[in-house]
Amino acid sequence: MNTLFTVIVVVQVLAALTIIGLVLLQHGKGADMGAAFGSGASGSLFGATGSSNFLSKSTGVAAAIFFIATLALAFVGNHHVSQSGGVMDNLPAPAAAIPATPAASGAPAAAPANPADQSNQIPK
Repeated sequence: MNTLFTVIVVVQVLAALTIIGLVLLQHGKGADMGAAFGSGASGSLFGATGSSNFLSKSTGVAAAIFFIATLALAFVGNHHVSQSGGVMDNLPAPAAAIPATPAASGAPAAAPANPADQSNQIPK
């Protein structure tokens, strides 16, 4: 299961790098706007919108691979069974709690354990 996770991560990173490279290689539509106002080389204000070249189709394929890899990572991550236990399973047992003194905690003083020491207590 860990190997599958690693393979999916590698595919996702390669798809992301491919998308970045293909987007940087493409000719932007804004570059044709200057030609539309001056030289008249482009057919419309933003160029021909109906045609798509090899770079834009490749970008779409890389984006689809990236999306599928992301969904696969989410699926594998949610269905991953941990065999070694969680991080909290390796903690040592908690130490015995030290009782707080009444003066430090602000709580009223408890009745003394020895009945002979109850002379200073108010009778009920």
